[in-house]
Parts: sequence; C-alpha cells; structure tokens
Amino acid sequence: MNQSESQVSGLLMTPKKITTTPFTDQRPGTSGLRKRTQVFQTPHYLENFVQSVFDVLKEHETGFADKTLVIGGDGRFYNRQAIQIIIRMAVANGVGRLMVAQGGLLSTPAVSAVIRKHQAMGGFILSASHNPGGPDGDFGIKYNMTNGGPASEDLTEAFFKRSKQITEYLTIEAEAVDLDQQVTVQLGKTKIEVIDSVADYTELMQQLFDFKQLKQLLSSDFRMIFDGMHAITGPYAKHIFETCLGAPVGSVIRGTPEEDFGGHHPDPNLIHAKELVEQLRGDDAPDFGAASDGDGDRNLILGRNCFVSPGDSLAIIVRYAQQCIPGYRQGLAGVARSMPTSLAVDFVAKELNIPVYETPTGWKYFGSLMDEGLCTLCGEESFGTGSSHIREKDGLWAVLCWVSILAVTGKSVQELLTEHWLKFGRNYFQRHDFEEVSGDAANEMLAYLRSRLKQLPGQTFAGLTVTQADEFSYTDPVSQHVSANQGLRILFDEGTRIVCRLSGTGTSGATLRLYLERYVKEDVHEAVDSVLAPLAQAAHQILELKRFCDRETPTVIT
Repeated sequence: MNQSESQVSGLLMTPKKITTTPFTDQRPGTSGLRKRTQVFQTPHYLENFVQSVFDVLKEHETGFADKTLVIGGDGRFYNRQAIQIIIRMAVANGVGRLMVAQGGLLSTPAVSAVIRKHQAMGGFILSASHNPGGPDGDFGIKYNMTNGGPASEDLTEAFFKRSKQITEYLTIEAEAVDLDQQVTVQLGKTKIEVIDSVADYTELMQQLFDFKQLKQLLSSDFRMIFDGMHAITGPYAKHIFETCLGAPVGSVIRGTPEEDFGGHHPDPNLIHAKELVEQLRGDDAPDFGAASDGDGDRNLILGRNCFVSPGDSLAIIVRYAQQCIPGYRQGLAGVARSMPTSLAVDFVAKELNIPVYETPTGWKYFGSLMDEGLCTLCGEESFGTGSSHIREKDGLWAVLCWVSILAVTGKSVQELLTEHWLKFGRNYFQRHDFEEVSGDAANEMLAYLRSRLKQLPGQTFAGLTVTQADEFSYTDPVSQHVSANQGLRILFDEGTRIVCRLSGTGTSGATLRLYLERYVKEDVHEAVDSVLAPLAQAAHQILELKRFCDRETPTVIT
C-alpha cells in the first residue's frame, strides 16, 4: 500500500494545560509501568505518566522540534485509545515527527528496530508483555531510548519522581488519526506518519539471515508450526515464514492479534502454549515448533517430542551462530545472561574463548554492554533471547536462529540437544512461580532469609549442603553503576543452586520466583522433575514458604 498524504488545516494546535494531581504508584518496573487495564483507564492516569516522561526528556534533550518519536503496541485492549492520547500529547509537547504503527500494532523488537533505523529519540511501547489482556486484564507502557533499548534506571527513577510532583499535562483538541491506513498527517507543527508495521523489521531480518537458504528448507518436506497466540507476532510470522520463506499457509496458527489474545494467556511456555506442545508430540509430529508472547519479545522452542529450555536455547544459538547465521560470521564479541538464567551458555563461551557477563534481570543491562561492543548475543531464563541487532529480546529472531541452525546442520532439535549435553554436560533447570502471593508476606520471608545468609554455608537441606549464600549485586562495567539487591542465591556443589527474587512483571500481589539448577555431567537423559526434586525440597525448607506465604505448590513450573 502506498502511503498517502493529508493535511489538517485551519486548526490552531494550541496546547491545552490540563490540571491534574499525582498518583503514587507510577514507578516503572523492569519492563515499564504495568497495571490492571482499569487503572490505566482512570482519568489522567496514563496522561500523568506520559507527561512525566516528556518533562524528564525535556531536561535531557535540546528540543523536540527536530526529534522523532515512535509509538506502537501489542494490540491489547485499550491500545488504540492510548495511542491517540499519546499522539495528542506529543503534538502538544512539540515533538516534530511521530512514527505510529499501522493498526497501532508494533512488536517490542520492531519498535527497537524502527527507533534505531530512523534515529528516533525514542519510543513508547504499549504492552504488558506476556500478561493477559482485555478489559479485565493488564495494560502497560514503557519508554525506549534512542539506542532502541528500555530506559535506564536513572531515567525510570526520574520518571517516577516527576510523576509524584506533576500538576498539569499538555494535550490538544484534534480528531483521531486514522491508524488503519498508511498516511502522513500534519497536526500543527508535528508530522505524523502511519507506517507499515512489519517492513523495517523484515528488512533487518533479511540482513541477518540467509533467506534463500531458509526458503529451501521451508519449501521442502520440513514441517514447522509457529503459534502467534493471537498476539503481536502473528502478522510478522505470516509475512516472514509464509510469504517470504514459502512455508505452507497454515504454518502460523492463532496468527491474528486480538484485544484479549483470544481469551488466552499469551505466555509462550509449556502451560499456556499447550495446544502447540500437543501438536509436537508423536512420531508424525512436525519437525519444529515455536511460539512468541504478547509483545513479541519472548520465544518458545520445541522439537518433535522435545522442549528446549531457554538456557539450552541460548547456549546452542551461541555455539552455532558464526557457522550458521550470516549476520554473525565475523564472530561474537561476548555473551551475556541474567543471573538467574542457566549456566549452560558459560560452557560454550569458554570453548569459544569469549567473555560471559552476568547481569541482573532486565534487558536494559544488556543494552549497555552492546552499545560498547562488549556483547553480541544474550538471553534470560524467562524465554527471552536476543542480540546486538536491536536492544530488546526478540522472539522471531530466536526462531529464525533455530531454523537457520537446523538448515545448515541438517540435524533435528533433539539431536542438537543431545549432542550439546554429551559434550558440555546438562544444566537441569526449572523456574517455579508462586503468583499473587501477599507482597508483605513475601518481603518478610526474603528479609528473614537475607538475615540468615551468613549462617547457611555448611548447613544441609534435603541432602544438599550449602557452600555459599549471598545477595547478587551488579556493577555495570561501562557506567560503573551499582545495582544492588538483585536476587538471593544459595549455592551447593558446582553448578547446583537456588535463586529467589520477586518479579516486577505482575500487576496483582507479588510473584515469587524460585530458580532451581543442577549441573550433571554424565546422566543427561534423566527426568527434570526427579533431578530437581531434592533442590525444590531444600528451597522450601530454607525459605519456609509454607510458614510465610502459605504456599506449597507453585502456580506455574517452566
């Protein structure tokens, strides 16, 4: 579709000052500000946060008149209304150019790609990621910087500080911009472009991957299924896999974004992608299966009758990137993983003689390393994998990595996994999520554990003896910024550990996450549950979960 142009004339775009009062709960988490949708629909709530961002940016930018701002979201309920609010506020605050996604649909990795390609000052992403959507679901907003990555801790703290002081916000009176057509509209001094949602991202993938080789594989008897989960990546997957690479129509299932994700939880794990998991079982199952989440930055990788854990996925991508993916033929500068993520990639990095950086949870920590050329590939245990091509985790990119490895090696997913375990050993890994626990109870429990850390070494729980216990603190090697209190760690013998932390991605109560990992060199084909059962028992004893949180069973195990 050719982009048409229209001009809004005869309108005085005089900014209106709307009086408001602060909200006290607008501190962004690791991935922005997330609340129940009804909270964002509260009068002035979204506007207060957006104006707080603009106010802080004005302190760091020389002026908005020559700046570009990108706006898009995952299509969840309230996405379109929020975009119109931000457009009017951006015009009132003097932003010179807005690039808005057609239909309001732009995946998180695509936002990063558009920001970087067009050298925008940043962008707003409207998403609560993998959280449920709809009128009774969740909504979220985050600001990404000019490098395409999430706002730094210093910026998010400044946003929060400003949100507690705000007394007014700026907007204009104007008709809604037509988001369904690729048009260019002039509102006052602001140029608004409604852009193709998939074009820039597809172009970037074509620069990294050998589309001709992938097309040969996907046009053969190789069978794959991609589950879009009625979320943002459906249109991207249809365009790339079915249109560009020749996969049979229907290879992408649940590919149409819906405001409530079809009534499902758009989290690509073994529980919420159950339909896909079932289709990959059996002797006649497809060769490969994958899924992505609400905003497109996470991934699930499956083979016939097998599941690839996020830690193993990162390790195998790192191992084969230079050999199988043209965009990495020059080699890797280094790799990074969040602290709770499996140590599997560390063994591969040692063989490749490249550094490994261990960071707190949150993609912004990887961005700092990438900007300095210290890190090329990275990942975290919550099904997020990415590289320096953007500054976000990227679900479809990870899927293309796997398809590339399968195409070049000619091996199955199971063969790649088994070969990796036999060579490096296996890092058995699980995450146990205890959702919607009392925040006060969870914090009391962690405070109690924190007070006992020095006494734990030498004690035995469920037959496992603690060798070390501490709280993770990270010093950014670039900025020297210290991020303290990033998770409690209990270590046993080599490669065996428990990590616990509270997640910042939920919107109700608290989510306690326990990470269990045990490294085994020889018995690499045992059941994960049985290998990790003693570790789970030890975790419950050490934390005293029943006493503090009245929980004995996780909500979700991944």
